Amino acid sequence: MSKKVGVGLLGLGTVGSGVASILENPENRHPLVNDIQIIQVAVRDLSRKRSSELTNATLTDNPQSVVDDPKVAVVVEVMGGIEPARTLIMRAISAGKSVVTANKALIARHGEEIATAANAAGVYVLIEAAVGGGIPIIEPLKQSLGGNKINKVSGIINGTTNYILSRMANEGVPYTDVLTKAQELGYAEADPAADVEGFDAADKIAILSGLAFGGSIKRSEIPTQGITKLQSRDVDFAKRLGYAVKLLAISERLDPSPQDSNSLPLAVRVKPTLVPLNHPLAGVDGVNNAILVEGDPIGQVMFYGPGAGAGPTASAVVADILNIAGIGQTQKKHNRKP
Repeated sequence: MSKKVGVGLLGLGTVGSGVASILENPENRHPLVNDIQIIQVAVRDLSRKRSSELTNATLTDNPQSVVDDPKVAVVVEVMGGIEPARTLIMRAISAGKSVVTANKALIARHGEEIATAANAAGVYVLIEAAVGGGIPIIEPLKQSLGGNKINKVSGIINGTTNYILSRMANEGVPYTDVLTKAQELGYAEADPAADVEGFDAADKIAILSGLAFGGSIKRSEIPTQGITKLQSRDVDFAKRLGYAVKLLAISERLDPSPQDSNSLPLAVRVKPTLVPLNHPLAGVDGVNNAILVEGDPIGQVMFYGPGAGAGPTASAVVADILNIAGIGQTQKKHNRKP
């Protein structure tokens, strides 16, 4: 019987609860799910009643105790924010533990620092859930498409703004009314600035750009424009001209200048964009996301699906946990004496 891989959860909100639900109910899932055990879970309020049942896990309001627990081999950060998430991840790496995170804001700003520390420590930091929710895009860019020269990555990577624009286009509902409905449905936060101002999409395209083209993309230098100034008549007029209005995040390779042929000039931006109605991204409606990758020799590949929510994001988090667990099992087999 194989030894279970101990997991420590930092956060038991929407995504954390989704992760716990998958790991605590392994029936009819990948066999490796049976080899994962949640050891400790860090929560903000121990007195809060929780619907999810964690069979053998200990709840604590001290996240450092989760990271420091010797039974925890993989730290799963789903608490969000920059701090204390960054400090806890770096602490886990220093202790020789692999990390799974869905924290796009943190990775967009400190991804290079975290990756450098992980490489030095010989551990993994996997981030599939940071972009696109349940859509597999991080691993394809790192592995499946690795033999391609990527020329452009563009997409709808914020479900809240896509929901708003879809309803404005299809039903003629004013922006403020759709935003209120999105908040009622839980698609938008009480303070929706990160979504509607384009900041969330800018975090994500910074991550995708670094993976697709290599090197570090400075998040602060990405020109970003949201959808707050759009009105229903703008969207309707575009539709009459044969276009959909989408908040696109775009990163594309530019031809290097003759003076610096070794450079990799990129144009990275987030802005409302007129998309021809026959374009693959034009028909992506509601809270769905889609990322279009253009490369040589593959041509165009589009990744489409639910971009947010407990289920999709938890699916990506658990996939990363299973990847780490699978790597560990493979290494054990290779190291086994004949």
